[in-house]
Amino acid sequence: MSRLAVVSLALVAGCAGSPLEQSLEADPQLQDRLVYDHAETEADPESAPADVDNDQSVADIPQPGDADFIGPVFYAQADDTTPVRSRHGNALLRDVPEDLRPYVQDWMALGLAGENSNGAIADLAFQPNQTITRAEYAQWLFVANNTFYADQAAKRIRPGATSSTPAFQDVPTAHPQYRAIQGLTEAGIIPSALTGNATAVNFRPDDPLTRETLVLWKVPLDTRSPLPTATPDAVKATWGFQDAEDIEPLALRAVLADRQTADFANILRTFGFTTLFQPQKAVTQAEAAAALWRFGNQTEGISARDLQQRQQEQASE
Repeated sequence: MSRLAVVSLALVAGCAGSPLEQSLEADPQLQDRLVYDHAETEADPESAPADVDNDQSVADIPQPGDADFIGPVFYAQADDTTPVRSRHGNALLRDVPEDLRPYVQDWMALGLAGENSNGAIADLAFQPNQTITRAEYAQWLFVANNTFYADQAAKRIRPGATSSTPAFQDVPTAHPQYRAIQGLTEAGIIPSALTGNATAVNFRPDDPLTRETLVLWKVPLDTRSPLPTATPDAVKATWGFQDAEDIEPLALRAVLADRQTADFANILRTFGFTTLFQPQKAVTQAEAAAALWRFGNQTEGISARDLQQRQQEQASE
C-alpha cells in the first residue's frame, strides 16, 4: 500500500464519529473520491470488477420524484425561438423587438402577410427587421382590412379591376400588387390624381415605406371619416413631436387624427413613446404588422386577437 493510501486511511480513521465521517456516510461518492481515487492506479488489473450493465446502473440512481432524490433539477432555459407561424412560413420571435412581439405574433398567426388580393398565397417571406416596401404595405393593408371586416361589406375595399385605367404609371395591371394598390387608390385611401394630387403619377412601389405614409394610409381606415385640418403647432401640442414641421402636410392631418384614438393610436403601438416622429424613417415589417394589429377608433374596433378568438369560436361550433 502506498504512503498516500495509508495517510488517506489514517485520516478517515481519525475522523470516526466526526462530522466529516457523517458527511462521508451521507455521500458515498465523496467517500470513494477521498479514499480510493488515488489507490486505483495501484489496483491489480486482474482484480478489476466485471462490467456493470449500464441500464442497471442508471436504474439504481435516484431520479426526480423518488424519495431518495436530493436534486438538483436543471431546467432548460427558455429562449425566444418561438416561431411566428403564418401560411407562408415561419419567423423567429427572437428577431422581433420585444415590445412588438405580442402584436406581430397575433397578426402573423392570421397568415395575412403572404396573401394577395386574389386570396392566393404570395411569395413574401416575413423578415421582421427588414424594411417593408410601399407595395408590400399596400397589399398587407388591403388584405388585413378586408379580413378584419369580412362580415361587414360596408367596410370592405373592392380590389381594382384590370379593366380600369391604372392610377399610377409604374403600377400596371400586371403588377403583383395592382389590385390592392388600385383598390385603395380608387377608395381614396392612397393619394393620387383621383383625390386631386395631380403630381402623384408614380406610386414608387419598391421604395421603402416611411412612417408618415404608414399613418397616412392606415388612419382613414380607423376613423372612417375625413381627416381634420392640422398644423405643425397642433401636432406639437398633442404629440409633442419636435420635428412636426418635417411632416408632409397631408400626412400631418393623419398624424393628428391618430392621436384622437388615444391609447389605440397606431404611432404609440408601432413606434412607442417618442418626441421625434422621424416622418421619413423607413418602416420595418414588424412595425407594419403592429400597425395593422387593430382597426378602429377610440370607442370601437377589432384587433388581430379578437379575430383569432372569433375564428376559434366559429371552428368549435
